[in-house]
Amino acid sequence: MKKILVPTDFSDHAEYALKVAAQIARKNNGEIVLLHMLELPQEGSDAIGSGHDIPEIIFFKRKAEEKLDEIANSSILSGISVTQIIKLEKAFDGILDITGKNEIDLIIMGSHGANGFKEMFIGSNTEKVVRHSEIPVLVIKKDADNFEVNNFVFASDFTDEAKKPFRKVVEFANEFNAKIHLLMVNTPNNFKSTSVAEKMIADFIASFDISNYSTHIYNDVNVEKGILHFAKSVNADLIGISTHGRKGLAHFFNGSISEDLVNHAKRAVVTFKI
Repeated sequence: MKKILVPTDFSDHAEYALKVAAQIARKNNGEIVLLHMLELPQEGSDAIGSGHDIPEIIFFKRKAEEKLDEIANSSILSGISVTQIIKLEKAFDGILDITGKNEIDLIIMGSHGANGFKEMFIGSNTEKVVRHSEIPVLVIKKDADNFEVNNFVFASDFTDEAKKPFRKVVEFANEFNAKIHLLMVNTPNNFKSTSVAEKMIADFIASFDISNYSTHIYNDVNVEKGILHFAKSVNADLIGISTHGRKGLAHFFNGSISEDLVNHAKRAVVTFKI
């Protein structure tokens, strides 16, 4: 986690994410890429593309530069190498573009979540990044002057396809010396006996060299509720999950547990792409 991308819209939740990023960067002698997406009307983007100077665009860009300078020189980032980037682009597209071009190891974003119709029809930039990002995304929900991860719940179905992202899970947990609570949620629609579930988890972890972990089988009405209820029961500091990055109709009809957790969890969530 040497290079951390922190997108900011200058909100309180973006500051929460920045504080956590600073703590991680300081611990790992890492650097932070501070990104602000200046989302403009389409006609503004066309004008920029054709080389025209528009006073409104220049004004907002300068204001954004002033705010980024203020953040970069704040006590939060004292002693940390910071790169500032402003892009005239839709936030979601710009975040993924910057991630690829700058060899980012981790994205840290703030989110206040969404519910009901807002969640169904609008969605958040954080949710979209979680769905499509090829690198881990850490979503911060609240202010944390001292971000520690002692209890790290990782929920999975423990199939073979989950092994690739799990290597990153182990690396992430080791960065914090965290205990990994390996969790399989049993639901009425996909129920497994205890013996079958235990064997699946045991076969899964046999491929990895980990020692600080425990295994759990938790019954609930659906996977999301099971993860949230279990995380509360062990006072988890962080919830981890893999995401398939479904798109289009498949995503609309099947939904995404990782995105639901980003919206509904009160705890920090980290996602790993399968």
